[in-house]
Formats: sequence, C-alpha cells, structure tokens
Amino acid sequence: MAATEDTLYALIDPLLTGMGYELVGIEYGGPAGKRLLRIYIDSPDGITLDDCETCSRQISAVLDVEDPIPGEYTLEISSPGLDRPIFKASDYDRFAGEQIKIRLSAPWEGRRRFKGVLAGLGDEGVRVVEAQGDEVQIPLDLIEKARLILEP
Repeated sequence: MAATEDTLYALIDPLLTGMGYELVGIEYGGPAGKRLLRIYIDSPDGITLDDCETCSRQISAVLDVEDPIPGEYTLEISSPGLDRPIFKASDYDRFAGEQIKIRLSAPWEGRRRFKGVLAGLGDEGVRVVEAQGDEVQIPLDLIEKARLILEP
C-alpha cells in the first residue's frame, strides 16, 4: 500500500467504523487533473445511496481539514458490489468458495492472470482452484488486483 493510501486508511477507517461502516478498500489514481479517490464501504445491512452520500459528506470534511492529497481529485464513495474488489488479506478466507479473478504485478509461473474458485489464504499465498481442478498458491505480494466475479 502506498504512503498516501496508508494515510487515507488512518484518517478514514476510524471515522467509518464509528459510523457503523466497514472500509473495504481505497483506490487512488488517474492522470493529473483527473485524479480519482474511490472509497469502498460496506455494512451488514448493505449500502444504499443515502449511505454513500452520508459517508461522502463526512469523509470530505475530514479530507478538507487534513488535506492528505495534493492537488485536485474527485471523491467517489461506492459499495463493493457483486464483483467485489479484494483489498485485505483476511478477505481471501472470508470469501472462500467464491469465483475470483486475479491479476499479478509480475509474471509468476509464466502467467499474470488467474481465475478460479477462491480456496482461502494458505501458508504460501492465495489458494485458487482453477477450472481444470489444479490448485495454485499465488504469492500475496505479487497480487496487483483481485476481484470476485459472478459466474452463471
């Protein structure tokens, strides 16, 4: 996690927890002048548009005071949705049994993309059972992006 994201987590996580929400993850990036700060939130009852608006106002107020991001950016608050991005190591166990798509930052065993059934977090990495039935353990530090997927 980048320093900016660490700072954002430290500012936003306690705020959302106090409001009864879970901070699922943070994405920040884009070209200069069009930077996007996307914050994923969740709650046991799910997320409504009103929840997103409430959290947006509260988070925006904190970010205006603390000013952790230089320059202009757009703040977007979102539920993780059905194709939920995975940000935390604990989520690999939490969503075991679900379909997952993983993209790596560098090739591992000759590949950068994996897809299959999430089998949890093992000693050597994220366990995924691929379509042909083979289980792979992907090193956690190589995972650039992971997302649950809906399969019919």
